[in-house]
Amino acid sequence: MGNITTQTAAESLAMVVLPKTAWEGVVAEIQELKNILQKKSEEEVNNQWIESTQARKMLGVSPKTWQTYRDERRIPFSQFGRKIYVKRADLEAFMESHYIQSR
Repeated sequence: MGNITTQTAAESLAMVVLPKTAWEGVVAEIQELKNILQKKSEEEVNNQWIESTQARKMLGVSPKTWQTYRDERRIPFSQFGRKIYVKRADLEAFMESHYIQSR
């Protein structure tokens, strides 16, 4: 049979004792790492390139309106041949700039 390892009760209950200040330092470091990873993840999402068709659908506009937005340079885009890409952050910035607050 395979290599099966069994833990004794003492091994499964092994503990490490730390001074409270050391433990609080570890917790603070973990929280800082979580914040860094979350920020990095958000940056990666915002820098993500989206194809033109998907961007148009996200905005909920017709192909003609989408073409007008590009012609008028309302939203930055990148074009390779016939393929057009937009950064998610630019779409969100466009939406924010057209946000209408409630009364």
